[in-house]
Amino acid sequence: MTHISAKPARQTVESLPANDNERAALADLSFLDDINDDDQIADIVRRAERLGHATLIIMAIGLVAAPLLYLMLA
Repeated sequence: MTHISAKPARQTVESLPANDNERAALADLSFLDDINDDDQIADIVRRAERLGHATLIIMAIGLVAAPLLYLMLA
């Protein structure tokens, strides 16, 4: 009798069919491996926060200046 499961059995690299286009082992391509230092992470967060603040200020200026410019030119 064959056991039927809702989850298929996970195939290992050795049990997969041969294919020249596939690597023998799956590559772990995580960019987090390149960031080793907590200071680097803190620097990235600081720069992202500054960019967010600058974007917010520019958007606020644009939302105020656009209607004023429209009213002055009308």
